[in-house]
Amino acid sequence: MPSYSAPIDDIKFVLQDVLEIHDSPIPGYSELDEEYLNAILEEASKISNEVLAPLNSIGDEHGCTFENGIVYTPPGFKDAFNQLRDGGWTGIDCDVNFGGQGLPYLVSIAVGEMFASANMALGMYHGLTHGAYSAIYSHGSDEQKKKYLPNLVNCKWTGTMNLTEPHCGTDLGLMRTKAIRRSDGTFQISGQKIFISAGDHDLAENIIHLVLAKIPNGPAGVKGISLFIVPKFLVNDDGSLGARNQVSVGKIEKKMGIHGNATCVMNYDGATGYLVGEEHKGMRAMFTMMNEARLGVGLQGLSQAELAYQNALAYAKDRLQGRDVTGSKNPNGLADPIIVHPDIRRNLMDQKCFSEGSRAFILWGANIIDKATRTSDINADGLIGLLTPVIKGFLTDKGFDMTIQAQQIYGGHGYIEEWGMSQFARDARIAMIYEGANGIQALDLVGRKLPQDQGKNMIAFFTILKTYIKENQKKSEEFDNIFLEPMKSATADLEGAVLYFMDKGIKNPNDALSGSYDFMHLFGYVCLGFMWCKMAEASFEATTSGSHNNDFHQSKISTGQYFMERQLPFTKLHLARIRTGSNVVMKLKPENF
Repeated sequence: MPSYSAPIDDIKFVLQDVLEIHDSPIPGYSELDEEYLNAILEEASKISNEVLAPLNSIGDEHGCTFENGIVYTPPGFKDAFNQLRDGGWTGIDCDVNFGGQGLPYLVSIAVGEMFASANMALGMYHGLTHGAYSAIYSHGSDEQKKKYLPNLVNCKWTGTMNLTEPHCGTDLGLMRTKAIRRSDGTFQISGQKIFISAGDHDLAENIIHLVLAKIPNGPAGVKGISLFIVPKFLVNDDGSLGARNQVSVGKIEKKMGIHGNATCVMNYDGATGYLVGEEHKGMRAMFTMMNEARLGVGLQGLSQAELAYQNALAYAKDRLQGRDVTGSKNPNGLADPIIVHPDIRRNLMDQKCFSEGSRAFILWGANIIDKATRTSDINADGLIGLLTPVIKGFLTDKGFDMTIQAQQIYGGHGYIEEWGMSQFARDARIAMIYEGANGIQALDLVGRKLPQDQGKNMIAFFTILKTYIKENQKKSEEFDNIFLEPMKSATADLEGAVLYFMDKGIKNPNDALSGSYDFMHLFGYVCLGFMWCKMAEASFEATTSGSHNNDFHQSKISTGQYFMERQLPFTKLHLARIRTGSNVVMKLKPENF
């Protein structure tokens, strides 16, 4: 049976030694002293390891069921969900005025990785609820906040986001769901939405659907979309539940993975809806939820890679096959453990350097979000907007790749369901698709985020990299040669791609868009390279100061060196592909495919 152990030592290292949150001026960070933070992480680890992880394979095997219009989650899910609720984990970073813990978003992400690794499908129920909370918190009226937020924070009620329809996914301008204004100020919502994660279930007494719909005679396309709160059960003025709304489940989808999460077809047959914000301004409100969800999905890419790696590592240390070519390491056994073989070691190092680098990257992203929301730093919001499609797209692409590599460690056993590796790959696969397929993330990165505000955010990112390199040169010859020099080269590759887009993309947009996917990956490698520089810097300092955990820091430096020498050079491949432009991509006529 597969297992999971939360990597809290590595999470603590990134928070305390790399991001140095104890010295941060961000409001709320000063309260995260080492003892308090460790207590939070230790308790989250305990819940992940002992409560959530044992249900992961059960959820995959049993899935959700749909009987007589009611959706039932897998055995054990409800009790585990109640433990998350009762412990306050569902509102860890939510406003204390609505019952939340008020902790920084950074803590929520650190805890969220553990929960997602332990049981991705179960974690989605409260993860989507948090997104609904954020959308109403940012765009709802005071009355709506008072009415809905406390029960969303404590997950007495859960939330969803309803965008996709059978005929339109990314192109929401084609939406057909309608909202007809009634005389009492409410709206009558009619239409069908598909692929609605956590659309219905037995974990909460009410579900608050956030639904995109068009008010007749509004602007065409996405400019005519509005956002509505459509509860499963109407909520009375005193907060009690009223009549069942005209919203129902058409079916639950049979999916490749995340079987423990109910993915529903939702039918709205004249349901009562309440406008959030202004008419025809729904996309702005929904993007609050979507952008948060994209970071959460990037976290899922990391979480499944970490889970798969842990199990592959244990298997590689235990499985006996062949002999070490340099001399037997298990002379009393019939064979050596496969971890002695260079190709197995390469495979494991690929996984290890990805997971540890990605953890630092996404925690850095959460740190930037805290800076944007808790301080007056006007540049932080633009920077995280630039990095969001990279976090979502790159981490889920590579996260899935890592689950496949972990599966490969097992050989034929990796293809057998009882070993669990199949589930990790199947669960990870959806992260590349939902919340905006990764091709769309790449187009958004190059088409919108890169040129935004005359390239201000991209310039700011380059400034961060170059300032770091300049300030850390000549710290030591070893650090310079192993980390800073490759980082300089990779930064130059990223600059080269941006300059190519500026030169060619304006004249022929297809030249930019044809290289967008490569650019997203090039950018991702640079971000992980930057994180490895910062982690190695912290570990070099720890080893010179006589750290009591010297093995940890030496391992960190060695893993970072592997990334810089074996992974970071992919930036050159991606740059070369970008510079080929669109001709070879677009040359073949559609009828000749």
